[in-house]
Amino acid sequence: MANGNNRKVLVLGATGGIGGEVARQLRDQGWDVYALHRHAAPGGERRDGMAWVRGDALRREDVVAAAQGCDAIVHAVNPPGYRRWSELVLPMIDNTIAAATAAGATVVLPGTVYNYGPDAFPVLREDSPQRPRTRKGAVRVELERRLQQAADAGGCRMIIVRAGDFFGPQVGNSWFAQGLVKPGRPVATVLQPGQPGVGHQWSYLPDVARTMVLLLERRAALPAFAPFHMAGHWDADGTQMAAAIVRAVVRSGGAQPRVRAFPWWLTALAAPLAPTLRELREMRYLWQQPVGMANDALCAVLGAEPHTPLDEAVQTTLQGLGCLPAPAATAPGTPRSPARLPA
Repeated sequence: MANGNNRKVLVLGATGGIGGEVARQLRDQGWDVYALHRHAAPGGERRDGMAWVRGDALRREDVVAAAQGCDAIVHAVNPPGYRRWSELVLPMIDNTIAAATAAGATVVLPGTVYNYGPDAFPVLREDSPQRPRTRKGAVRVELERRLQQAADAGGCRMIIVRAGDFFGPQVGNSWFAQGLVKPGRPVATVLQPGQPGVGHQWSYLPDVARTMVLLLERRAALPAFAPFHMAGHWDADGTQMAAAIVRAVVRSGGAQPRVRAFPWWLTALAAPLAPTLRELREMRYLWQQPVGMANDALCAVLGAEPHTPLDEAVQTTLQGLGCLPAPAATAPGTPRSPARLPA
């Protein structure tokens, strides 16, 4: 069983947006990071300051073997493009639970608001009722139930960080990159999924990752099952994210983009042929009424929530998505500007 001073961590989903960001931040904090990947070299390889282990998150023996000696497992793996959730999500978390129980490790999970239905709105707290109205939401509720059951049984610990819609420089599978702008293209039009006046919550991925890292450092003082909510960036009237994108484009010398309503009617027509659009349409209820999250419990532990200013976060996101010119290259080894950290 791992001990509390061990700094070896297994990351599932290290090639994805949140998994990759958490892996890099843990590496930079001195953790010995192991990343499970199906196409890693036989016998493993080291690159980017991490050990890449060959294996599949859907094969329990691979996950258990890779987690040996680990004090933490970051479970940041999801089916690509929202596809096959009901088939793949729960088997993967069961494998992670088995590996964490065998190693005595803490599982860290990036959570979502999918767990909640309209009866819990407009402000979500960790103990708000979870009565989702979508298939993905029901899967997330069951996933977290299994995590809590494992924590209650002893032998492993669970940290969940629930946040709003992700955006960031390496987040392709997100509303920002799939709904508001088109990656790899200059921004001529910004689509606005919500109606003006309806608040919406966004979460900058490096801030979410930093929160997970800070909680992991404090894992010994947390309950065995510890869910937390992030306040992120609250778009009070549903127009501020679009406005921040417009400002970023204009600051970079581009023509002012148009802001248009998201074509929900098109998702209805294309849903039968496009799984991603079908899944996006299922989430429409999250844009039809204000949905925010209270971070009191998180601030009680960390003192403050990591928070990058909106304009800085949007600029970096658009550059990372190839929608704006990349910033001037820095010398090798020059550290990136971190998210704003709590004192």
